[in-house]
Amino acid sequence: MATVDLTKDNFEQTVNENPLVIIDFWAPWCGPCRGFAPVYEKASEAHADVVFAKVNTDEQQELAGAFGIRSIPTLMVFREKVILFQQAGALPGQALEQVIAQAKTIDMAKVHAEIAGQAQQQTQEQAQKQDQK
Repeated sequence: MATVDLTKDNFEQTVNENPLVIIDFWAPWCGPCRGFAPVYEKASEAHADVVFAKVNTDEQQELAGAFGIRSIPTLMVFREKVILFQQAGALPGQALEQVIAQAKTIDMAKVHAEIAGQAQQQTQEQAQKQDQK
């Protein structure tokens, strides 16, 4: 599968409508980005069940800023709308395969339960602070 170019117009839809999305934040002038591109493309061809997307940080500065991208390339993995992995730097092919394999095997029911528990705890802490005022 070819990579998908993401913009602020299709980013949310892509992440929301696909169970596993891997995003490469890059720029045309970035040497490490150009070096990582064939590795990323090869992985996209090997994993038809995963959406591989690219964000050109020069063209999509608002999107890059929203995710706090400070260096490129940066790889980000979304599964069921949750960021499971984010790392700056080009990965060798084997490391990228390990990230993909781990993302596919994570128990998302546990992840969603943990997120819900954290949200509930924050709500309780805010309520206690209000009570103390």
